[in-house]
Amino acid sequence: MFFDYPPQVRKVIYTTNAIESLNASMRKVTKTRRSFPTDQAVMKVLYLALHHISMKWTMPIRDWKQAMSQFMILFGDRISQ
Repeated sequence: MFFDYPPQVRKVIYTTNAIESLNASMRKVTKTRRSFPTDQAVMKVLYLALHHISMKWTMPIRDWKQAMSQFMILFGDRISQ
């Protein structure tokens, strides 16, 4: 199914390195604390970690305009610009 998409779209959606990096960062934050007093405390720690991690995301997505045009062709009824 992955190979049914055009190459421009495959380049954008094949992001396992970025996802794995995010997951590792989130695991690192929760692993250092053994327990949390409430569920809200966990959510707050994860939110703050995600906010801190997202500041590192400065690189634009390569070939985004080409991929977006392909997304509009394939999923135009679901995308609003």
